[in-house]
Amino acid sequence: MTNVMTEPTTYLVRPEGRVAYNVSGQGPLVVLVPGMGDLRGAYRFLAPRLREAGYRVACTELRGHGDSDATFSSYGDVETADDIVALIDELGGPAVVIGNSMGAGSAVLVAADRPLLVRGLVLIGPFVRSPKTSAMKRAVLRTAMAAPWAAISWKGYLPKLYAGRKPADFDEYRAEVIKSLHKPGHAKAFSLTTRTDHKAAEARLAEVKAPVLVVMGEDDPDFPSPEVEADWIAGALHAEVAMVPEAGHYPQSQRPDVTTDAVVRFLKGLDS
Repeated sequence: MTNVMTEPTTYLVRPEGRVAYNVSGQGPLVVLVPGMGDLRGAYRFLAPRLREAGYRVACTELRGHGDSDATFSSYGDVETADDIVALIDELGGPAVVIGNSMGAGSAVLVAADRPLLVRGLVLIGPFVRSPKTSAMKRAVLRTAMAAPWAAISWKGYLPKLYAGRKPADFDEYRAEVIKSLHKPGHAKAFSLTTRTDHKAAEARLAEVKAPVLVVMGEDDPDFPSPEVEADWIAGALHAEVAMVPEAGHYPQSQRPDVTTDAVVRFLKGLDS
């Protein structure tokens, strides 16, 4: 498995713990942010291609995920946005921020709060507003993702999120994701992260001035109509849209060929 997690890990020291990341390459900075329940290895296919294209690439974990500490008192879009800002300040910006799932909501907040730090955004399978779900469905999800059985529930649910074409290393990568949930405190951190809403991101969409690319899997099961959601986000952010066939919530690993081409084209457009 080509895995960015095998590269040297560096730690960003925050007030309540450390956030893990790795950085390599030369050129303009690109920060890759995974989604809830995922690892920085989510970018194991995209990151090498971006380095080859002439970018300095930083892959970060979320709080309480992967190699990051699970000592934080809070988790979510706002907290992740604060960590991204601290990372860009640490590495020297500005940066293009690429966020998957809830990482996209955090990227929006960074662009709204600190516009001089953000050259552009790539939002992949983005949650930038809270989905309309019933109180019953939210209660069922909270129960299913409670810490005692979070690893079992997430292992069973992940294949659904990979609707369409699965990467060849899916089983191996899923095993790494589930293994990380067995680290002390990580299941609880993951469970708390599942309670994230995206109201803060939605409220700030109109303040984003940076260029935006929305990348959406055509089969993403998190949205009733992925294309409609992508178009709505594009309208709110004056963004470009790249729809990815045979991909669910993780087009960067399900169809890295299509996704990488779209992302590199977008980045080169920013550089021109």
